[in-house]
Amino acid sequence: MHHDRSQTPTPEQLVAQFALMLDLEARGADRFVGRRKEGTGGRIFGGQAIAQALVAARRTVRNDFTAHSLHAYFLRGGLAAQPVEFRVKRDLDGRSFSNRRVIASQNGEAILSLTVSFQKRQPGLEHQQAVMPDVPPPEELVSDAAARRHVAETVTDESLRAYLLRPRPFDIRSVETYDCADSQVRDARSHLWLRSVAALPPSPHVHRAALAYITDFQLLSTALQPHGVTFYTEGLKAASLDHAIWFHNDFVCDDWLLYVTESPITGQSRGFSYGRVFDRSGKLVASVGQEGMIRDLRDDSRS
Repeated sequence: MHHDRSQTPTPEQLVAQFALMLDLEARGADRFVGRRKEGTGGRIFGGQAIAQALVAARRTVRNDFTAHSLHAYFLRGGLAAQPVEFRVKRDLDGRSFSNRRVIASQNGEAILSLTVSFQKRQPGLEHQQAVMPDVPPPEELVSDAAARRHVAETVTDESLRAYLLRPRPFDIRSVETYDCADSQVRDARSHLWLRSVAALPPSPHVHRAALAYITDFQLLSTALQPHGVTFYTEGLKAASLDHAIWFHNDFVCDDWLLYVTESPITGQSRGFSYGRVFDRSGKLVASVGQEGMIRDLRDDSRS
């Protein structure tokens, strides 16, 4: 089956669509509505819900305050074809910090709760002990989009093929070999270079929302790697439960960032992973943590 490239959006169009997804509609009284994705079925990507909730919260604080941390819980699966309503609660407006709570809902049911803290820029003590891993630069790696096209040629499931061939607003390049259906047992660690495929609006608030979106990739997958299973393994059920981000330094998502993820433990039908995001100079710009549900429903014939 050949992919129709005549209808493939340009990189600029993909990023414009992504920026539009972050441009929520204000409904008054600290209520906002996120646009549904045209022509998209299935569940909302968790990173989208987090990014939009962050945007909703930021729209209620002063412009010179930027997000420094957020903590989110995924409560129910949302539908991508329906809009999402975001209600913001103003818990604190101080001279240095502002705190917001956001409930995202569809059809009257909460699908995500998020707490986010904003800070006015302030100088202070500085140190960085974390060292960026020595990995090949993105220019020496194959784009995951090219790797997905190669995998798509080998799959028979049409929905999976369409998912693999769908254009994305981010260029992701894996240091490790990419294969969404790879059942090889691997170390619980991964390294991804990522950036948007075209320039994003220059606002630091947009870039924080973009990073909130993209960091929902790979974390739960990393927890699966030591077990030789993937999201496509029959009988395996996996979903993100929560997500936390700490923004340490300014950054831009339209230049290369290295996303390093590791899963120190799985158990009790849950897997925990954390991530670190470095810019090309080696500066640690963000840290991420996530726990996910992992249920193995396959028949276990072991005695």
